[in-house]
Amino acid sequence: MDLKRFLVFAAFLLHAALGFPIQENYENSTATTEPTEVTTQEDIYESPLPTETDEEDEDIFDKILKVNKDSSQFLQEGDIVPRRSRSAINCRHCNWPQSSDGIVRIPYVLDPTYEESHVKGIHDAMAEFEALTCINFVKRKAERDYLSIRSADGCWSNYGRVGGGQTVSVMKGGCMWKGVIQHELEHALGFLHEHSRSDRDKHVKIMWEYISPADRPDFKKFENSNNLGLPYDYSSVMHYGPYTFTNTTGKATIVPIPDGSVPIGQRQGMSNLDVAKINKLYNCSRCSTILDGPSGSLTSANHPKNYSDNTNCVWLLRTRSRKVSLHFQAFQLQKTRGCQGDYVKVYDGSSKSSPVLMDKTCGSKIPNDIVASSNLMLVEFITDGAHTASGFQATFTAVRRQRRSSIHN
Repeated sequence: MDLKRFLVFAAFLLHAALGFPIQENYENSTATTEPTEVTTQEDIYESPLPTETDEEDEDIFDKILKVNKDSSQFLQEGDIVPRRSRSAINCRHCNWPQSSDGIVRIPYVLDPTYEESHVKGIHDAMAEFEALTCINFVKRKAERDYLSIRSADGCWSNYGRVGGGQTVSVMKGGCMWKGVIQHELEHALGFLHEHSRSDRDKHVKIMWEYISPADRPDFKKFENSNNLGLPYDYSSVMHYGPYTFTNTTGKATIVPIPDGSVPIGQRQGMSNLDVAKINKLYNCSRCSTILDGPSGSLTSANHPKNYSDNTNCVWLLRTRSRKVSLHFQAFQLQKTRGCQGDYVKVYDGSSKSSPVLMDKTCGSKIPNDIVASSNLMLVEFITDGAHTASGFQATFTAVRRQRRSSIHN
């Protein structure tokens, strides 16, 4: 056994024996600040040697295909249940209804065989829809049309609302990734795979020579697709990965054009354009932004000029495998008793149901740096109809725990 394989094997033995999580070790982080914490035994094993095959590096659709290869369900495009009476794609009147308050409430029931961790994973995936769009998934009472989320044989869904209790299959054994759950829920909302768009040939080249059979319907283009007037999204949670259904190892079936090096597919969850498409299809007016990467910045609108009245905006900060740290560089908000007027609030996770890291904050004192417990943080900015100010400017970075000796003299 060579040294590299020995080290990988040793890391997994430690993982199995001690129960510590194995995470990726990213050497190219641009993080510049590292909050100091006392190193525990768990920290020592937080970032072991990377493995040769790491499931975190698989795009979402590859995860789906890996599970669905053993499914007995007949599926189109890898994970869409075809309709019986009409095309799986001609779905002009199957959006979910919008309430008078603008919220689209989609009833659901969960498979009783799900364990607590499965339920939490599904709820976390749903919560991002609620934070970023006007889609709310609500527990079914007596509604006729609803989603029956079950651990069936694979990861699959219908396209759009089909009536009655329609199954969204999220199998316990391989579909419990946030991005996979969101992918299937987006199908149920009425979204196709991104590569099926009518304008796809302007953005990607389908490499038919590496697809068997050459007329495989999974790569069909739908000439009448509703593209919502929004750009093609290489990083959509609904995009195939580059090697989907390839018949030759290492040969891509989908190549971006004109720049073939552009990454396609998604590993974490919805993209900004995924969110924009949901809000446009369902006529939602939402101010929401996803910021992912090792670092970045966010500001209130018009900063350093005054922000507008009646603002309601959120930013989802999403890094990879490390904690996310938020640093305010400027802060000037209308000050009211209890910050009931204008305020910034920060959550330890991706939704407003996550624990609060910084409660409603206003005034002119710059808040202390904030570090989430994971790679997700939600920043909320609310203003009323009274006075305004210059707002805020902040940066975020992905940070490691500070390593320092835990040996005592």
